[in-house]
Amino acid sequence: MRTSKDFFRPLAVGAPEPLREIPARPSRAIHFFDPSNEKMAAKIPAMVGTVDVLLGNLEDAIKADNKVAAREGLVRIARETDFGPTQLWTRINSLDSPWVLDDLTTLVPAIGDKLDVVMVPKVQGAEDIAYVDRLLAQLEAKAGLQRPILIHAILETARGVANIEEICAASPRMQGLSLGPADLAADRRMKTTRVGGGHPGYLVRQDPASSSADDIAAPRTTYQQDLWHYTIARMVDACAMHGIYPYYGPFGDIADVVACEDQFRNAFLLGCVGTWSLHPKQIAIANRVFSPSVEDIKHARRVVAAMGDGTGAVMLDGKMEDDASLKQCLVMVELAERLAAIDPELKAAYDAIEVDA
Repeated sequence: MRTSKDFFRPLAVGAPEPLREIPARPSRAIHFFDPSNEKMAAKIPAMVGTVDVLLGNLEDAIKADNKVAAREGLVRIARETDFGPTQLWTRINSLDSPWVLDDLTTLVPAIGDKLDVVMVPKVQGAEDIAYVDRLLAQLEAKAGLQRPILIHAILETARGVANIEEICAASPRMQGLSLGPADLAADRRMKTTRVGGGHPGYLVRQDPASSSADDIAAPRTTYQQDLWHYTIARMVDACAMHGIYPYYGPFGDIADVVACEDQFRNAFLLGCVGTWSLHPKQIAIANRVFSPSVEDIKHARRVVAAMGDGTGAVMLDGKMEDDASLKQCLVMVELAERLAAIDPELKAAYDAIEVDA
């Protein structure tokens, strides 16, 4: 059994001390790129500052004969690029693959000073996080790194979802969780071939006007449901409990920007802080959706101003606002402040808000 005192001690002599709190850095879009694709790699320097996170992908989307090229490409890109306000992440290969050990032993010594987060796919339980945690500490110590590299886990198996609490609590390196809908659907034996999003067959139907055969057979309104609501809600609760951050994951239909925006907004409203981007057009959607609107921030600031010391209750526009309302509004205001610090357009929009009495 690991004691609470041991939890925040380095797991290797000379490794940096674990963080007590995970920084709340903006990460509205985690944009995936293939480091072995020269055309894609050439665009990375120009994308710095336009997206919160750039992620060099080494896992599923990379063919087996391109694994080494992708790893080497990521090292080259990281060394040659000044990422400024943009975070650099990587998704390593799964822990049961023949490539993952080389991923870590290559990347940490070579670019560990630039690498913010390692995304671990198909996490099953705390034992997976413990393995990566110890290995990162040893590599950090050997490389002389001054700050710990954080870990992000993808929920892609039923066992991973069942063990979500212990995964979140497994290490002070834990930065967050992402929904991996395609692999999770296969592991659950769900009957969908979509990558994220809803499904027209997963619906509720309006009740018939009567129990007569004609009314039952008559056309009735149907409402498409969200296949991922349960998993996202459970993920949000687990992350909030452990002080880490939940993310939606991929939306595979690149052309359907309308449904993509709807799905991202559902995740934002439920508590997710960001999502994955598989195509540059999804970056703009994520940046828009995961940033509070000017109207929301104006209302939040009005509530904060009206509540004074945070006690009691006030009436604004015919609605009661109390201490719970204040807490909700502070979530929005604090997020707006963090985003304004890295996004000049948002800063200008938020600064232009005039709060009425």
